[in-house]
Amino acid sequence: MSIWEVILAFVVVVLMLVALLANVLVLMCFLYSADIRKQVPGLFILNLTFCNLLMTVSNMPLTLAGIIYKSQPGGDQICHVVGFLETFLTTNSMLSMAALSIDRWIAVVFPLSYHSKMRYRDAALILSYTWLHSVSFPIVAASLSWVGFHHLYASCTLYNKRPEDRTQFVIFTGVFHTLSFLLSLIVLCFTYLKVLKVARFHCKRIDVITMQTLVLLVDIHPSVRERCLEEQKRRRQRATKKISTFIGTFILCFAPYVITRLVELSSVVHINSHWGIISKCLAYSKVVSDPFVYSLLRHQYKKTWKDIINKVLKRSSINSSALTSESFREAATLHLLPPTEKALLIAVLQASQIQISH
Repeated sequence: MSIWEVILAFVVVVLMLVALLANVLVLMCFLYSADIRKQVPGLFILNLTFCNLLMTVSNMPLTLAGIIYKSQPGGDQICHVVGFLETFLTTNSMLSMAALSIDRWIAVVFPLSYHSKMRYRDAALILSYTWLHSVSFPIVAASLSWVGFHHLYASCTLYNKRPEDRTQFVIFTGVFHTLSFLLSLIVLCFTYLKVLKVARFHCKRIDVITMQTLVLLVDIHPSVRERCLEEQKRRRQRATKKISTFIGTFILCFAPYVITRLVELSSVVHINSHWGIISKCLAYSKVVSDPFVYSLLRHQYKKTWKDIINKVLKRSSINSSALTSESFREAATLHLLPPTEKALLIAVLQASQIQISH
């Protein structure tokens, strides 16, 4: 093995371990918390976690073996099954992210009618479509023998070995990536940009109210004024950062692999084998980032997995108290403030807690 292959094999091992731990933790949070299970987005996150876990235990190990042995790991039947799963799970994951963005768009843009527009039945119908959409492509590929071990990616994936089927395979690959990657990206951009527009509008309204109140309170304590201005600045950046993370991770992880698959169809361009595996690792990195982007960094999931860890360690929950250390500092500050300034700071802090993430 060359130094590049050793590095790539090490990267795949790290991705496997982190993805397994992170997605198992998300699944544990879902099973542990009744509040998470009651939420409609929880179904989409559960489906995404299922896809990520299955990808971690089925596809990543065979890619690791392909890098090490430079040949197809296992027999043809195993490779066909894993290639089928790779196509199905990748498409299902993309559509699950699109479903999560639609859920957030409805919740933010149509908050009063959210519970009537997005019920468990509606979420189940959306998931049914994602499964039907996702399974249709690998079924067609398997029936036409377009699944096998691809040396460029060291993986069992879509692969055509027959030159006479090249035109049909090119059309199939183009349609597949258009209705999986491109469709999901369009949905993500449309919904999250709408959410960002609404979030900025509300931020401006809160900023106007805050500034008007600060002007009226001439004798306000300097620390309160400073805190209000800091919250105002963070509020402007929060929505942009989160939406940039949702769309950015999707493009960064999937786009290199999809573009490589499309460029590969051209017989003119030669693709380096190391780049093929790197692009595959980038696609696998989405399995690692999803638990953090959509679940574990949210307050509710944070509280749940900390409760689980503390329960395992037989300690009282850090979050069992209604106030965190930050809350204690705020409470101490509020206790020393006059009633008018106290009311202003409470209003600003409450407004800053509005979240647009899942």
